[in-house]
Amino acid sequence: MIPSVLPTYIRAPLHFVKGEGAWLIEEDGRRFLDLGSGIAVNALGHAHPALVTALTEQAQKVWHLSNLYEIPQQEALAAALVDATFADTVFFTNSGTEAAELAVKMARKYWYEKGQPLKTTILTFTGAFHGRSSAAIAAVGTEKMVKGFGPLLPGFKQIPWGDWDALEAAIDETTGAIMIEPIQGEGGIRPLPDADLKMLRKLCDDKELLLVLDEVQCGMGRTGKLFAHEWAGVTPDIMMVAKGIGGGFPLGAVLATEEAAQGMVAGTHGSTYGGNPLGCAVGLEVMKHVSDEAFLANVNRIGGQLRQGLEGLVAAHPDVFEEVRGSGLMLGLKCKPAVGEVVKAGYDNLVITVPAGDNVLRLLPPLNLSEEEAAEAIKRLDAAATEVASQITAG
Repeated sequence: MIPSVLPTYIRAPLHFVKGEGAWLIEEDGRRFLDLGSGIAVNALGHAHPALVTALTEQAQKVWHLSNLYEIPQQEALAAALVDATFADTVFFTNSGTEAAELAVKMARKYWYEKGQPLKTTILTFTGAFHGRSSAAIAAVGTEKMVKGFGPLLPGFKQIPWGDWDALEAAIDETTGAIMIEPIQGEGGIRPLPDADLKMLRKLCDDKELLLVLDEVQCGMGRTGKLFAHEWAGVTPDIMMVAKGIGGGFPLGAVLATEEAAQGMVAGTHGSTYGGNPLGCAVGLEVMKHVSDEAFLANVNRIGGQLRQGLEGLVAAHPDVFEEVRGSGLMLGLKCKPAVGEVVKAGYDNLVITVPAGDNVLRLLPPLNLSEEEAAEAIKRLDAAATEVASQITAG
C-alpha cells in the first residue's frame, strides 16, 4: 500500500524535533551536528533569534496579500539585493525551481522582444542541477532526471562540463543563452575556475548571448562572497537565487539587469505566494547578516579551518577519501566507497552530511558555524571514516 506521503524520497529513520544553531535534536535526545543545513538552506542555522523575531513580528501583522498590491517587505528586500549586486530588478519566487522557470522565460522573451525569436536554445552542462520542473529537467537531460517524463521540452543542449571547444561548436543562430552554476552542488561540488567564468562572460559578449547563473546553492554567502561569481570579477545578465535567501523559509528570486528583463512586462509572469510579507521579512533579516563584510570574512576563516581539517581526513583515511573540493562553506569530500555508506556512518556518529553526484559527500554547514563546531565536525567525520574503513577491512 502506498504511504500517505508520496514515496519519492528514501528517508533516513531520523525524527528531529528541535534545532539550535548548527545542531538538530532527535526525539530520543541525541544531538546531531548538522553539516547539511537542509541542503544549504538554513544559512544562519536553526531557530536563529533574529529570524524568529522577524517571522513572528510579521506574522502578527499580515501573512499573505497578493502581488496585486504593493508589498513593503518585498520592496525592501529587492532594494537590498539590487544595492548589493549587479541587478537592477528582482522577481521573488518560492523556490529555486521556480526561479529557474522564470530565468528560462526571461532569456527567451528577451530575444523575442529584440526581434530574434529563433534564439531560444539555452546551453547547459553535464552534472548540472536546476530543479525538477519540466523545463529544469530538460535543461539537464540526464536519464535519472528525465526517464519516464517525456516528451521533454525542446530548446536545451547539454555540453560536457569544462569542454569549451564543444561549447563554442554548439553555438549557432538559435542560441540565446548559456546557463551554468559557478559551483555545481548536486553534481559533486565542482567549482568553475575563475578564468573559465571570465571566459564565458567574454564569449557571451562576443556572441551576443545572455549569461544566466544558477546560484541557488552557492549564493547568499556560501562561498565567502555574497555570490560566488564575485570571485571572478564578472557579472551575469540573469541569476537564480533560493535556498539560503530565506534562511529556512521558502523563498527564491531571479535577479536581472534592466536590459535582460526588458521583455518581462505586466502579465508575462506571476506568482501567488512569491514575495509574500512573511518570506520577505525573513529574507531581509538574512540579507542583513550575510551581506556584512565581517560576516563573510568569518565564513572564509571558518571555511579555511574546516578545509584544513578535511585535508587531514583525506591523508588519514586514504581508503575512504580521495580529495577535498569546494570553496568557503560549500565543501565536498570525494569518496572511494559508496558515498551513501559514509553518510550512514555519519548518522551513527551524530553528524549530518549530504550525498552528491560523482560519489561526493557534501558539507554545507550553517554560515555562522563556530571554530569549536568546525573542530567537532572534523572529530565526528573522522569517527565516521574510521567506521567505514573498518567495514572495508572486514569486507
